[in-house]
Amino acid sequence: MSEARTQILSGIRRSLKRDGASPEMTAVVDDRLRGHQRNLVPQRSALSASDKVDLFVSMVTEVAGTVDRLPNLSRVPHAVADYLASQNLPAEVKVAPDPRLEAVPWDKRPTLTVTRGRAEDRDLTSVTAAFAGIAETGTLMMLSGPEHPTTLNMMPDTHIVVLRADQIVGSYEDGWDAVRGRNKDMPRTVNFITGPSRTGDIEQTLQLGAHGPRRLHILLIDGAGV
Repeated sequence: MSEARTQILSGIRRSLKRDGASPEMTAVVDDRLRGHQRNLVPQRSALSASDKVDLFVSMVTEVAGTVDRLPNLSRVPHAVADYLASQNLPAEVKVAPDPRLEAVPWDKRPTLTVTRGRAEDRDLTSVTAAFAGIAETGTLMMLSGPEHPTTLNMMPDTHIVVLRADQIVGSYEDGWDAVRGRNKDMPRTVNFITGPSRTGDIEQTLQLGAHGPRRLHILLIDGAGV
């Protein structure tokens, strides 16, 4: 812990006249962390696997995202190149160094320039995987880590996401259950992405790309394997 942070927290404790957490307070926090009590979950999240996929696609479309359903990973290079061409964008992508994307045969589209790593200012399009899709709201759940630099979610103007149909869950609570079920430390950052970045001014004029990508395109893999 940094010295500045220590001073800030110490000042808060002094103002609250609290030297530290009592055993009772510690027990309450520990029970809460272990219990993972759920909030109210919308009934529409309790769907079959295929219905969850359909709801996810519908909700993504409603928030100005786009979805291209593919039979397997071998179609990803062609789908990426075709999408970039349709948007009049350069055939260049920065791809996350994610093991889940290693099976993508990028060489099948040799005109597509592929580099890997974190996003930089000059990168216009990123390609990442996602940890889960939330059918309830058409939201993508992204976990940060060496295989998924968070800059890829935020900096490029266009974000292309590869997601398997079997990664789509009903509710946010289902997504958090899946994160905890990994039996790993919690990631430093969990990003929830619902459609392209947007904001509205005082006149309610919607502006896309205000704080992140102006385009969100999801490649939804229906099948397994390459």
